Amino acid sequence: MQTAVLPRQSAALRVHARFAEFVDKLQPLFALAVRLYVAHVFFASGLVKLSNWNSTLALFENEYHVPLLSPPLAAWLGTGAEIGLPMLLALGLCTRFAAIALFFFNIVAATSYPDLSDAGLKDHLLWGALMLVTFVYGPGRYALDRWLERRQR
Repeated sequence: MQTAVLPRQSAALRVHARFAEFVDKLQPLFALAVRLYVAHVFFASGLVKLSNWNSTLALFENEYHVPLLSPPLAAWLGTGAEIGLPMLLALGLCTRFAAIALFFFNIVAATSYPDLSDAGLKDHLLWGALMLVTFVYGPGRYALDRWLERRQR
């Protein structure tokens, strides 16, 4: 009875192995897509802040409550983080640093805005999880970090 089951199991294992190989080939594209998605979200937010600096300062004085920083300093640092870190993330340059820095920036952003909706909180959780994936697994093949790493060998 077992011999009749083994060929099916072997065929199933072969199909699974081929599928896993296919998925593994997609990993570099997935890593790039994750980096570009998160970079876009934060970079776009930074551009909005830069487009009307007076409004940005007012938000940091009246809405956002960043601990330990004055509102103008928080506005400068926050906007700088939202512009600079996503550029590094998109390029795949200093990727793990950019990912973990944006992860902590994301925590500060989410906790500094008391009127954050449930949907907004879910967005921040998604972005944080994606940044942790990038931090732990690295930038993938399509990143300047990989190119620089190969050049040093």
